[in-house]
Amino acid sequence: MENIGGFLFQGISGKILSGILGISLIWTVISFFIPLNINVEIPSILLGLLFFFKNKLYQEFYQFSKKDFILLSVSSLTVLFAGSFYPYILDHFGYYIPTLKWLTEYGLIKGISNVDLTLGQMSVWHIFQAGFSNFSDPFLRINTLLIIIYSIYSIERKNWIHLCFLPILLLFSQSPSPDLPVIIFSLIILNEIIAGNRNATLLFAFSVFVFTIKPTMIWLPILVFLNFVFIFKSTFKQFLLGSSILFLFFIKNIWTFGYPVFPVAIGDLGLSWKPNPEVLKTSSQFAIMKTYDMQYTYEEIQKFSTADYIKNWFSLEGIKSKINILFILSLIIFSLFTWIKKKKIITMIFISLLIKSIVVLAFSAQYRFFTDVFFVIVFVLFHEYLNKKRSIAIFSVLSLFFISILSFPGIIQKYIPSFRVGSFMTGFEKEQMYQPSTYEYQRFDTFKVGNLKFNVSHHYPYSFDTPLPAITPAYLFDDVKAGIFPQLADKNDIQKGFIPKKMTSEENEEAQKVINNIKNTDK
Repeated sequence: MENIGGFLFQGISGKILSGILGISLIWTVISFFIPLNINVEIPSILLGLLFFFKNKLYQEFYQFSKKDFILLSVSSLTVLFAGSFYPYILDHFGYYIPTLKWLTEYGLIKGISNVDLTLGQMSVWHIFQAGFSNFSDPFLRINTLLIIIYSIYSIERKNWIHLCFLPILLLFSQSPSPDLPVIIFSLIILNEIIAGNRNATLLFAFSVFVFTIKPTMIWLPILVFLNFVFIFKSTFKQFLLGSSILFLFFIKNIWTFGYPVFPVAIGDLGLSWKPNPEVLKTSSQFAIMKTYDMQYTYEEIQKFSTADYIKNWFSLEGIKSKINILFILSLIIFSLFTWIKKKKIITMIFISLLIKSIVVLAFSAQYRFFTDVFFVIVFVLFHEYLNKKRSIAIFSVLSLFFISILSFPGIIQKYIPSFRVGSFMTGFEKEQMYQPSTYEYQRFDTFKVGNLKFNVSHHYPYSFDTPLPAITPAYLFDDVKAGIFPQLADKNDIQKGFIPKKMTSEENEEAQKVINNIKNTDK
């Protein structure tokens, strides 16, 4: 990657990030044709080891002073311990694991969103994770490694405020959540821009890469583009690599989802494997209800006046309303800070965040879509004032706090019961000291509708370890309600993909039997 685009920045972390970008893009292309199984993973690892020793990259570690090495060791042990807990984010079971299973067993499947709409995302981060999940990382803790890489970056660049963010990120270390890499990568790119890094080609490419992981990060490529066009007067040629990554992202989404950007049904190409409009409509309604934390029905929300939309969003029961209020207050404070400072780069950051905020508020104003904004605002406000000593002190206190929450989740369950994720934390178990904690269920029922034989998890809403092809009960109900059902494009080859098919009376009867079976099981 450095031979192609130069150095993102010097040091171990710079090489690793360039490698992550390169591997992710290569594996994305490969996954169109073959699964990301051990036949892809082993050659990649061997090639990496070859260059590691051939180019003597291990010598990079000698740059650390004794104090820096101790700091890195302590932070790494803290991260490893946090990463050993049971995963508790619900998307881990309903989205992350099923996505990885499809990628490792089949690769990118055309029209996979017809089996489960969520699978249409197939995040580039999960492509990267899937390639290492067969042998190197069977417990799916690559996010734990990424936090360690982030601590290396902070120490290498002597930019200590990043250490203050590490403890919060520990909450993402147990699952292959794409939220973690986009927060880390955006803070690194932001730091490089403020520090005056002029590698427009790689910085823009990496910012687009972050966007492909999670499109709600649209503010980052906008910021990098504005910075290099209006401050450094970059040429069109320097944006070609990033534009190529964006094109690959559109092709991937069209292949898996039927439209260029998931989950937005814009840019209809009339493809046979695009999801049924009724299913997309149901998904859109669900996203609107999630904006209000499922505290109102879709019909009730449709009757809101403009004032009701705002008032009810700010007055949701529980912690969500507090986060929403804090979000708006943060934007107001940052706008005042921007006006006072009158610096071009800060103005561009504010404009970029404002564009992102408007898009999120218009689409689905869930707090998980604007979490990164808090990190960015805190970074810009305080990066000049937090030196090494203060940052280490904050890191120590916050690490103790968040490790305590992971170890004794009863604390958060008692004092913040509305924070539902906390109710799925299980606490410390001694076995995790030698093996990361994971769940197994492996109970499922097998059905057949039309030409599709599929599995449904038995008396459980998610299909995280159900053999493929697996359909979650919720999406199965949505399909039957819409009068359609996913079918194999080629009944003899699952890799040819899926299409949505209007059910015949016979298929509808088969589907109703499946529905009744699931309902009886739930009883």
